Amino acid sequence: MTAWCVVCMLLLCMHSFAAGKAAAVVAPRAVSRAHCVRPYSLFGNLFGTKAAKADMGSAASKAGAEGSREGWAPSTGAAPRKLSQSGFDVTPLTAEQRQQEAAKLNDFQRYVTLEQGTERAFTGTTADGLPWDNKQKGTYVSAIGGLPLFSSGTKFNSGTGWPSFYAPIDKDHVVEVVDKSIPWMPRVEVIDAKSGAHLGHVFDDGPRPTGKRYCINAAALKFVPEGQPLPNKVEEQ
Repeated sequence: MTAWCVVCMLLLCMHSFAAGKAAAVVAPRAVSRAHCVRPYSLFGNLFGTKAAKADMGSAASKAGAEGSREGWAPSTGAAPRKLSQSGFDVTPLTAEQRQQEAAKLNDFQRYVTLEQGTERAFTGTTADGLPWDNKQKGTYVSAIGGLPLFSSGTKFNSGTGWPSFYAPIDKDHVVEVVDKSIPWMPRVEVIDAKSGAHLGHVFDDGPRPTGKRYCINAAALKFVPEGQPLPNKVEEQ
C-alpha cells in the first residue's frame, strides 16, 4: 500500500470523527509543507478540486462582511491614528475600507486573505502577478491595504514552495495568534495588523539571525520594487 493510500485512509477516518473536517496527515519529509496547509482544504490545495474552488468566493465574501476575527478587529473610525515604530500608519481599516480593498482582488486571493486559505506549494503568484520565488529587490506589502510587511533582504529559500522570510519589516506590522485548526498541531498564524488579512504562519526553524520562518502565501502580497515609495508611510511634519 502506498504512502498516499495510507494518508487518504487516515484522513477519511478523521473526517468522520471531526464532523466534516479532515486533518492533515503527511509523511515526515513533508511536514514543513503541511504546516502551511489548512486541514479542511487539504485536498483542494493539493489537487485543486472543483468543490474547494467553488467554495472560495462565498466563504471569502462571508468573512469580508463579518470583519472581526481573532487577534484583529476593524476600526470604528473614531480611534486616533496608530503609527508603527518605523513610521507607517497601522491603524486598522474600517469594515467598509476592508471590503473595498478586498474587492480589488480575485476570488482566490480573497479566499486566502479573508478565509485563511492556502495556495498550493510552488504555484503561488502575488496579487500583482509575480511568482512566489520572485528574486527582485524590494518590499512585499499586504494585498489588502498595502501595509509593508517583508523586505526582499530577509527572504530566503526554505524549500517549502512558499515565500519565506526570517523577519517582518516591523513587528508592529504583523499580529501573531495561535492557530489550532489542525488537531494536535498548534501553529502561529501571521496576520496583517492593518487589514486583518491572513498571511500565513511563522515557525521556529528559520535561519539566523532570528531563527524564524515566516511562511507566507504569495496571494496575500503585492510587490513594490526597490526605490519606489511605500504605501502608508507617514511623512514627518
